[in-house]
Amino acid sequence: MSTIASQSYRRNRDHFEPQDSDPQEQRRIRGQLEQMDYTAFVANREVLSQMLGKAQAESFQKLAALTAAARGRWAAEALRLAESGSPVTPDQAARLTAHRTAYEELAEAYEALRRMVERGYISLA
Repeated sequence: MSTIASQSYRRNRDHFEPQDSDPQEQRRIRGQLEQMDYTAFVANREVLSQMLGKAQAESFQKLAALTAAARGRWAAEALRLAESGSPVTPDQAARLTAHRTAYEELAEAYEALRRMVERGYISLA
């Protein structure tokens, strides 16, 4: 089973891997899988380009700045807690978690959009 790592979580892939040693059967299965992958590519390109249109470089820059600010808020909050010298309360831990979650979500969104451009699902204007 392969694993795909992203910034905040791991996602397992459970793809069937045939053990059949017949080369003709393996080619047939690979051909079917390639057709499935192409169908998924076309669906992604059609749906995502319709939903998102052409990605603007300015939008990526704004998203990057927003993500950097969220990371900064998370780090600043952690340093503030450390400087206090007091044990962290449940409310403080929840606030720190909220900052981390915001940063991770924005970072994941950026990576997802980058993959969409990289794979040709959407184009960069």
